[in-house]
Amino acid sequence: MEEPKRSVKGWITAVALVLLFACYAFAGEHSVFARITVYWHGEGSGEHASWKGERLHDGHCAVDPKKIPYASKVVFPDAACVAVDSGPAVVNRRAARSCGRNAAERNAIVIDRFFDTKRKALAWAKAHPHFMTVRILTPGAKQAKVASAEDPGSSPPNIASDRRVDLGPAE
Repeated sequence: MEEPKRSVKGWITAVALVLLFACYAFAGEHSVFARITVYWHGEGSGEHASWKGERLHDGHCAVDPKKIPYASKVVFPDAACVAVDSGPAVVNRRAARSCGRNAAERNAIVIDRFFDTKRKALAWAKAHPHFMTVRILTPGAKQAKVASAEDPGSSPPNIASDRRVDLGPAE
């Protein structure tokens, strides 16, 4: 009877270690290949524009929370956004599956970047590629050095400590 207990304890210990290391692998900083779409206030979602009914601002984006946790920073070439929203088109990756020209593009995750106005959203979409590699900084990740495109010698902004997730009413 002693032997089966050891086997079960060993199995539980192994599973716990795998889960522990999986959490560490998910945390921190990593890069992902993504299809970037844009949305704005009034685009079929009313005053708030959020799938969850919360007020959104420039600097927010929608993600699949199973792939990118909420409150993560999504670092684009021109700015960093906070992952605060989701929606069925992001989760089912419709934009990547429908316009991807190769397997990598069709398998890309979808990130929907929010803009305060339709004009800003469409201008950004026109000026940037539909598919790009972005950096993800999950909550609690240590900040890596990031040089800005305008001034490569400048010191980086501390985007990991910028916690602008205020979803209250705009003033």
